[in-house]
Amino acid sequence: MATWDDVRRIALTLPETSERGSYDDRPAWRVRDKIFVWERPLHAPDRAALGDAAPDGPILGARVPDLGAKEALHADDPAVYFTTPHFDGHPAVLVRLDRIDVAELTELITEAWYARAPKRLAAAHRTAATDEPGGARPAG
Repeated sequence: MATWDDVRRIALTLPETSERGSYDDRPAWRVRDKIFVWERPLHAPDRAALGDAAPDGPILGARVPDLGAKEALHADDPAVYFTTPHFDGHPAVLVRLDRIDVAELTELITEAWYARAPKRLAAAHRTAATDEPGGARPAG
């Protein structure tokens, strides 16, 4: 399935994206200094809240457009997407990186970028994506 190299490769193809450590100096990808995906290991309170359901593998945090999108992802595939009480009320989802395929990861990261990119930059990227040969209009 997907790896951190896939995350890095996909994120850095998006306009004005940079890689810089997050608050605890773990990898994070930003568009104009706004984090849209990041490495998010579970902390003790997360593990306590999740109990036996707490995953052991690598975990990606990703912004989503709104809480409805977060709920839809979790409902669609709870084996891949989950959350913790820390993220209650926040438009972000946690992803079991070792359970998501690269195509779905690409869509997730792109949508996370759109959720955080300035409107003009996002609109310009959408236009460029639809102008590419064989390009499909990104969702969002």
